[in-house]
Amino acid sequence: MIALAPWQQRVYAQAIAALDAGRLAHGLLLCGPARLGKRAVAERLAQRVLCTAATGPDPCGQCRSCTLFAARTQRDPVEVRPDGSPAHPFGHPGHPDAHFVGYEWRLKPSPARPRTEITIDQIRELSEQLTLTPTFHAQVGLIDPADQVNHAGSNGLLKTLEEPVPGRYLFLLSAEPARLSATIRSRCQRLEFRLPPRDEARAWLLAQGHDMAEADEALAAARGHPGQADAWLRGGGMALRREVASDLRKLERGDAGAVDIAQAWVAAEDLDARLRHAADLALSMASDGLTDPGRTRRLAAWFDAANRTRDLLRTTVRADLALVELLLQWQGGARRQTQGGRG
Repeated sequence: MIALAPWQQRVYAQAIAALDAGRLAHGLLLCGPARLGKRAVAERLAQRVLCTAATGPDPCGQCRSCTLFAARTQRDPVEVRPDGSPAHPFGHPGHPDAHFVGYEWRLKPSPARPRTEITIDQIRELSEQLTLTPTFHAQVGLIDPADQVNHAGSNGLLKTLEEPVPGRYLFLLSAEPARLSATIRSRCQRLEFRLPPRDEARAWLLAQGHDMAEADEALAAARGHPGQADAWLRGGGMALRREVASDLRKLERGDAGAVDIAQAWVAAEDLDARLRHAADLALSMASDGLTDPGRTRRLAAWFDAANRTRDLLRTTVRADLALVELLLQWQGGARRQTQGGRG
């Protein structure tokens, strides 16, 4: 069983205390920043709820229920449908009382790709499953990300939360709980994930095998978020961040044009990650420039524009045109700032 990070362990211990005291709610909202391990905690808690031989806070790992639960994640991930798409985006559903809802696969147009919302049909199917008699002693449904349930699905989800059945649990995972309706949030017991103290985050990164200097750089860039820092260190995110920062400096100096940089970013096929870094860099620069209100306002406005562009890129808008407009805004704002300073 994989060890939980200290901040995960604190949330898990809180949930287990409620479970052992008979105070674990039918609806549970696990929320907080992305990449803090909400899914790992939710799955550990689900396995513990379903375990038939637990004697402590963790599931036993040996009973039939635990064996079936483990089979869900240990099944060969290469399993595919006849059309070549993955059969189970969230692993093989090996446990009859554990129900996992996430993005389904849209098979047309080809190639298959995950949907961008969770639908009413998925919520209805989950609700029906939770009304059935469990194979063991309980049933657990897990929705991730719950804030992407569409409007019709949210109404069905609310109905399920308002009509609890003993021994049925519904875990909602969200990095943006404000996107859930206030009524849904009010029906759930809340488990909040928070950024850990810097020393704890740093120690955890070092325990993952990261170099000390690189860990410190990534943790500073991630503003104390260990999960984000770890992801950047493992996936080349820090190198990409430096590249984006360099491109923005070139724009400011006039050493490169917005069209050229936009074309390079689009061609690299990691545009969303680049825009995330660009927006985050603008926010960091705005925080560092509090003595210059004009610069701070410009950077804050560009941060909003970068995030709007990310949203636009999920539509049919041409990515290169939207990106050129955004980069021209950066370049123009930098020039006006320079001219204002000279004046």
